[in-house]
Amino acid sequence: MKRIQSILAIVIFALCCTSPVFGQEVYKISQLKGAVNFDGSPFEEAWTGIDFLPMVMHKPNFGNDPGEKNEVMIAYDQEYLWVGARLYYKDASKIVSKSKERDAESTSSDSFGIILDTYDDNENALAFFTMPSGLRIDYSVSNDTAGSGGPGGLGGSRNIDWNTFWDVETSRDDNGWYVEMRIPFSSLRFQTVGDVVSMGMIVNRTISYNNEIDTYPEIDPKYGEYAIFKPSLAQKIEFEGIKRREPIYFTPYVLGGFSRDRELNREGTGYINGDENKFEAGGDLKYGITSNLTLDVTVNTDFAEVEVDDVQVNLTRYSLFFPEKRPFFQERSGIFSFSLGGSQDLFYSRNIGTVDGNPVRIFGGARLVGRVGEWDLGFLDMQTEEFNDTASENFGVLRMRRQVINRYSYVGGMLTSRLGTDGSYNVAYGLDGIFRVIEDDYLAVKLAQTSEKDRAGDQFSSDPTYATIDWQRRSDKGFSYDLSYSYMGDQFNPGMGFVQQNGIRKVSSILHYGWFPGESSKLINHKINFTLNQSNRLSDGNIESMFFELGWSCVTKGGWNGRVDYQYRKEGVLFDFPIGDEALVHSGNYSYMGFASMWNTPKTKSLSATFSMNAGEYYDGKKVSFSVSPIYNVSSSLQLSGSYALDRIEFHERGQKFYSHIAKLKVLYMYSTEISASAFIQYNNTDDSLMTNLRLRYNPREGNDFYLVFNENRTLGNKGMPPEPPSYNNRTIMLKYSHTFTL
Repeated sequence: MKRIQSILAIVIFALCCTSPVFGQEVYKISQLKGAVNFDGSPFEEAWTGIDFLPMVMHKPNFGNDPGEKNEVMIAYDQEYLWVGARLYYKDASKIVSKSKERDAESTSSDSFGIILDTYDDNENALAFFTMPSGLRIDYSVSNDTAGSGGPGGLGGSRNIDWNTFWDVETSRDDNGWYVEMRIPFSSLRFQTVGDVVSMGMIVNRTISYNNEIDTYPEIDPKYGEYAIFKPSLAQKIEFEGIKRREPIYFTPYVLGGFSRDRELNREGTGYINGDENKFEAGGDLKYGITSNLTLDVTVNTDFAEVEVDDVQVNLTRYSLFFPEKRPFFQERSGIFSFSLGGSQDLFYSRNIGTVDGNPVRIFGGARLVGRVGEWDLGFLDMQTEEFNDTASENFGVLRMRRQVINRYSYVGGMLTSRLGTDGSYNVAYGLDGIFRVIEDDYLAVKLAQTSEKDRAGDQFSSDPTYATIDWQRRSDKGFSYDLSYSYMGDQFNPGMGFVQQNGIRKVSSILHYGWFPGESSKLINHKINFTLNQSNRLSDGNIESMFFELGWSCVTKGGWNGRVDYQYRKEGVLFDFPIGDEALVHSGNYSYMGFASMWNTPKTKSLSATFSMNAGEYYDGKKVSFSVSPIYNVSSSLQLSGSYALDRIEFHERGQKFYSHIAKLKVLYMYSTEISASAFIQYNNTDDSLMTNLRLRYNPREGNDFYLVFNENRTLGNKGMPPEPPSYNNRTIMLKYSHTFTL
């Protein structure tokens, strides 16, 4: 193990000392020659002389001319980046616009947008999109879309909760629909070298009726489903002579509300009301220290408006992962990632302000993100209140990284600290690097250690250490692979991170072979997949888990996509663990097999759905899982979505069974692009609970928000145990208003 640590450290250190050598053809953005009448109709004289970007079809037939005419223009003045688009149709009745909501998730609408790699680092980007209704969609992209496959889309690397200040106007007529965007340079973090600003840019247009996507620059679909969002495939652009101001944004908020918890009395004979009136005030301040460095300060941080988590049922031995939804943690959140494999990470922001799932007051804190010289920088520090037996804690994170060797390689490091006023502490530190070796081949290495109070052992041993080395070829065409080895010591415990299990070593092999049949085929692409992962415990060397999968997946030009898989598992269970309240998996060694399938109907249709099924053996029993998630865009004002998931597990020899039903319904009504109302209702039969989240939002402009939020948790039925439960467990109603001032 020490030899592995030494090799990784030497490789990273040596590459840190290497100067980057880059080169790519540059597209120079033109300055506007006059003022734009910002009305969503880019036909005025100011746009005259701006070259049209040569858009190319990405799908269904890569490399073809677009099926509909595009005239897309990019320009700038001293305050804004301007985007003008004339999006023509042979038959304008085929324009589809199914949403008005801020950051809409509608995939059945036509759309247009721009993705900006503002630091030209080929890893992170900011996206600005709209639909014919004129709504605003913005989000950040991290890790070059190579995420964990988690929530948020783009492989888990899209952060839809990120928002910034910008505007868009649209219009339409019998020939098509038209867009004008103005994005303040003060909303973009970038670096000026001399008098020149370099960025990466991708422009996307989606035409719903024929399932078409057009892009600039030309982007080969061999790079995967999310290729059109990958900063590493962006066109390099340059601006000259930008003289920008650095405004200060101050956003105070006021919040008032009432909550009631129905709590069992001390005697256990009945329930009493625990009422709380709440009035809070606080605020955030955002200041661009320089064009490439932003400071955010927060006081009495509040997240009352955040949508509740999706209910999950745990059928494993390990902890469940829930994504971060709180706005303050969204700014360039990708730079704070130090992945430990899957959803595991050295920094997990949900550790800040929560204890055992309960919210804890955050007194305040600060975040600094941007670039200093050649280094990307992320710094975060926050202080929380004492809660029950948990002392007041300070949470600190420092992340730095820089490009080396070429435009697609970097090295970096991270330091996290969790310090309690009771003298407790946990510190984690790590070095990482990813290097583009040849064409689509990348080598990644990582080394991390943790230290905490009252932990025995040698800090320089492998016990508190994590190390990994990974070689992958990133392509959906031909042969590709992802081969890795990782080691996680039994005392590796990042107090600010998320780790499902330590004390293991893991070997992973993922192999693909993909085909792109061409224009005459109904398929865009299809591939066979082979996966073999094995984890062994360090304590006894035996298998903790082994997973083998052989499958086939495809994407059709009509918009269908899906996969079928054969799966085989081995599990070494050291300790009994429960499946709900009705069943138990006993310690022992298990081998079992099953089949899985997942299919998506065309998302460009008003009604679409995702279906998945998994059936076969499960430890010493049988398991069937099924889920369906439909989305129905009724109109541009009404969207219905939901899901139903069934898990049925039976251990016949032991006479145990477990049935899980989770049903979710979302109703979204959009009166306009400024006013929307939503209802999110979830039912879980394992605890017979019904959770309701109602939100009314008025958003007249970016930074000004009024929220009315109602949350309720009910237990349905008595389950035969006295005393009689109340009609609801807790109920909260909150009003929150925030207003941004520009100083």
